[in-house]
Amino acid sequence: MSENNPKPEREEELPDLDRPFFSAVLTPHRSLGPTGFMILMCVFGVVCFCAGVLFLRIGAWPVFGFFGLDIALLWFAFRLNYRSAQTFEEVVVSRQEIAVRKVGPGKKLQEYRFNPFWVRLTVKRLEDEGVVKVSLVSRGETVELGNFLNPDDRTSFAGAMANALAIAKAGGV
Repeated sequence: MSENNPKPEREEELPDLDRPFFSAVLTPHRSLGPTGFMILMCVFGVVCFCAGVLFLRIGAWPVFGFFGLDIALLWFAFRLNYRSAQTFEEVVVSRQEIAVRKVGPGKKLQEYRFNPFWVRLTVKRLEDEGVVKVSLVSRGETVELGNFLNPDDRTSFAGAMANALAIAKAGGV
């Protein structure tokens, strides 16, 4: 008995409709790393301590405590900043779906899924700044992407996302 539909020689030759062809993980940039933070805190601490000792010597001892409070507030502000730096957005595009996963501070998770044929990419540009807003719009739902990126990175991502969306709407790679 012969087969009417010959089987491909290898299974890898079959196109996988759900395989993503575009994937991006967007993370906020922080210019001060852990080593720089420690250096900054040590320098700030030495300056505050020396100034506090001067005030202590002239009899204004309560000021010494306020310099310690300044150090604590600066440390707390940087801790909050580094905590917010743990946010990221993951965008995955396949022929069948666009998946957006946003992870915020405290591991707060939001997931969005779109059909590439029904989604529209909107890019807002300002002449002075470049791309200021990138979002996906589908059936009344809008998801902004990369709000924490600088304008150059946002411009690069908008171009890559527009290309990926065009490929998905054309039927794949």
